[in-house]
Amino acid sequence: MFLNENAGAASDGPAEGVAVLEPVTGSETRPRRDRPWYVILHDDQLHTYRYVIEMLIDLFKMSPEQAFLHAVEVDTRGVTILARLPKTEAACKRDQIHAYGGDPWLRSSVSMRASIEPCDD
Repeated sequence: MFLNENAGAASDGPAEGVAVLEPVTGSETRPRRDRPWYVILHDDQLHTYRYVIEMLIDLFKMSPEQAFLHAVEVDTRGVTILARLPKTEAACKRDQIHAYGGDPWLRSSVSMRASIEPCDD
């Protein structure tokens, strides 16, 4: 119901000459969600299992068992997917890996290498 300005009474439609805006529907009204990205750890043969496990527990709050499984995977396959996060969070985790420092048990000053990639789904 619309208020008719001339009569001060309710009517079934808009007053003459008044434009009616249609609601926007579909994807335009939904906020665009940040597409998930993978955080990928790369093997480099410069870090011990102990270093990898401790780093993953510290940065990703993994259990020792989860961290060990990722250490085995990165050692045997060359890469392991550590997390699936929004792009800004994934980039932050990648940067934390790069800033974590070297492996003190090998006296290495080089951090591990990590990357982020968009998820396919």
